[in-house]
Amino acid sequence: MQKERKYTNIDELIASYLSGKLDKEALVELKRWSMESEANRAYVRNQLEIWFSSGVLGDGTSFSKDKAFDLFKQRMAKAEEEQKQVRRFSWKIVYRVAAVILILLLPLGAYWQGKETVKHTFADMIVEAPLGARTKLYLPDGTLVWLNAGSRIVYSQGFGVDDRKICLEGEGYFEVTKNEKIPFEVKTKELNLKVLGTKFNFKNYAEDEEVTVNLMEGKVALNNRLKNMATLYLAPQEKMVLNKRTGIMKRSKTNVEYANAWSRNELFFDEELLEDIAKKLMRSYNAEIEVADSLKNKRFYGSFKIIGNTIDEVLQTIASTNRMKYRHENDKYILY
Repeated sequence: MQKERKYTNIDELIASYLSGKLDKEALVELKRWSMESEANRAYVRNQLEIWFSSGVLGDGTSFSKDKAFDLFKQRMAKAEEEQKQVRRFSWKIVYRVAAVILILLLPLGAYWQGKETVKHTFADMIVEAPLGARTKLYLPDGTLVWLNAGSRIVYSQGFGVDDRKICLEGEGYFEVTKNEKIPFEVKTKELNLKVLGTKFNFKNYAEDEEVTVNLMEGKVALNNRLKNMATLYLAPQEKMVLNKRTGIMKRSKTNVEYANAWSRNELFFDEELLEDIAKKLMRSYNAEIEVADSLKNKRFYGSFKIIGNTIDEVLQTIASTNRMKYRHENDKYILY
């Protein structure tokens, strides 16, 4: 006897997946359907891209769920029409949207017509915020994530069902949905973080000398991957700084109010080194900046709106302190 299906159509499967309510059996069904044809794969990709496209440029623009679901239905007819012929093919997907890469439910392998079997190897899900943009999204478990410019996260298709692990490169602000059965984990080359439910900012760009975690709410456990030491726990209004060169991890009290100012389209410098400020400006405005050696130890304080201020206006304000000058030549800003 054939088992009764829990979901009547693919839109219900996708909607349940996005709301974090999809069980393992239904996830398998969704993956199986996506493997049946290239048209199916394209359909799933398009719907998930629509769903997660809110806040791509950090200006608050978003699709409502009702609109996204309407677009689901509109594209189903087209997907079914394109599904008439199944042929042998191999393919590779690399998505690069203006401010976000989303690779969701994309089987890496091939579909073979006839008696050949389907190779069930599935890609991870990847979200990126390119230079000059910030990306906002909700993970399948309901966790809110903001990615700063030049950042990316990678997580498995079983996220929220099998685990809640993500890999982070760059900077992200997280408001984690509480789930005592499945801890939320952020993994990087130098540091691993584990929580149940909390709000925190995690910064670890490859070119930075330090990893920083600022905790707004809840509690986080930090495990140093560079040096063997006991797990470090953070409480609200505390910051951890890990020196990548020495492996030393320090905890301190701090005002975390501005730690995620970038997610509100603000640049905030609290007596920061000019070299670090230059990195923030390069990521935020997708520009190239060179800092003279004589200025690298100078520190500045300031706050700027990213939208509404050009990089020239920000640099002019910093230069008005008479502690630096700048010029623009050959598509590069030179601070001296």
